[in-house]
Amino acid sequence: MNPAQSSLIDMLCHRLGPKAVITDAHDIAPWLVDWRGRYHGRAAAILAPATTAEVAIIVAAAAAAGVPLVPQGGNTSMVGGATPPADGSALILSLRRMNRIRQIDAAANLAIAEAGVILADLHNAVHVEQRRFPLTLGARGSATIGGLTSTNAGGTQVLRFGTMRALVAGVEAVLPDGAVHDGLTALKKDNRGYDLNQLMIGAEGTLGVVTAVTLRLVADVSARAVGWAGLANPDDALALLRGMEAVTGAVESFEIVPDHSLQLVLRHIPGTRAPIEGRYPWHVLIEAVTTSPDGEAPADLLERLLTTAIAEDIVGDAVIAASEAQAEAFWRLRDSISAAERASGPAMQHDISVPVGVMPRFMVAAARAVEARFPGTSAGAFGHLGDGNVHFHVRAPDGVDPESWYAGEALRITPFVNDLVVAAGGSISAEHGIGQMKLHELERLSSPSRLSMLRAIKLALDPGQIMNPGKLVALAPAPRAP
Repeated sequence: MNPAQSSLIDMLCHRLGPKAVITDAHDIAPWLVDWRGRYHGRAAAILAPATTAEVAIIVAAAAAAGVPLVPQGGNTSMVGGATPPADGSALILSLRRMNRIRQIDAAANLAIAEAGVILADLHNAVHVEQRRFPLTLGARGSATIGGLTSTNAGGTQVLRFGTMRALVAGVEAVLPDGAVHDGLTALKKDNRGYDLNQLMIGAEGTLGVVTAVTLRLVADVSARAVGWAGLANPDDALALLRGMEAVTGAVESFEIVPDHSLQLVLRHIPGTRAPIEGRYPWHVLIEAVTTSPDGEAPADLLERLLTTAIAEDIVGDAVIAASEAQAEAFWRLRDSISAAERASGPAMQHDISVPVGVMPRFMVAAARAVEARFPGTSAGAFGHLGDGNVHFHVRAPDGVDPESWYAGEALRITPFVNDLVVAAGGSISAEHGIGQMKLHELERLSSPSRLSMLRAIKLALDPGQIMNPGKLVALAPAPRAP
């Protein structure tokens, strides 16, 4: 702990009380490592404000002292975006105590939630009002609204509702000088120049601290159906989706899963079982919903559409969940892929997007190219086929030493994959953000104009460079990912 940090901690402890300042090393330790265990940082304290006013006090004091801050919510970043620097130069600014849902306006289909609200808790709260917030993901039990906003999270319902950018109607944030931006009012029209709310969405805490957001709600689901289908290839999967979209707007989730990913889940996640008999190279998980008790039931709709797809040899076999428990079991298979892959050994994960029409060919060709270039690896993609975003993972050869592999061959795999993505007209980050993992690749593959604009915005709003240092925007040459 340096003198500036020590003085800041003492002042904040005196002014905000002991609950707002955590200095016990045992309590800090779990928050120094990213979800994947790839990045390890150090921090002398966790600052834990309970209100926006307290956040403003902390940020203003940190700016005056020149002490960097790392905003943190549920610590579920997949790119090391919420991990403090390894040199201990920054303090963690935890938003977890700011966990109030300030308002639910069912008539206006809006809710105001503080940054520390856990996504699953928001789901439960708006359900009581017969509404829902249409964004979900595997980490919904720990991911927070502030983190989801700051990373422009996507999830499994982007196909119908879009990312957080489309679902956030207003933002409250504390800027790097301690000033509060109050943009929570949900205006249909606001033409006062730059959209400051949108600037904070996806900024990964580098331009300020999101403290609360106004979120768009939709009518609660009256009924839903979840189906699982086995098929031969991603082209058939996209044909199935396009056929469904042509006759209904009820499909809001369409997830593609290769068989090798399913097998990893069955092997490593207790209590899981294959939904259908037999082995198919690819699988899709489909969810259809209705918000009205009138009209065709989602289960009947899926049965009709999947029966047609089987007759047309697009699908080999399919099943529709017979109960909510079975529906959740199907979703658990999809949501557990990352955990299963982590249990199976080291891997390089790539959260990428390419045009939807290109995706089936890309998934197959890119996997073959990687496996040919790096013998012994196993490559594959899963995820949100309908919006052109998949998680392209490359698993290490069996028996390798993880640290040696990450420090050696893995460093060559990511540029190879990203070059394939860019050649296909895609993005190296679809929904996880840049964090610290992708800093070097963003610099390597971005145009000078993009980099210049990113740096200009960062320096204009955070001239002292205290907000989440070493993430998203590299003001000096970015280090390579470990």
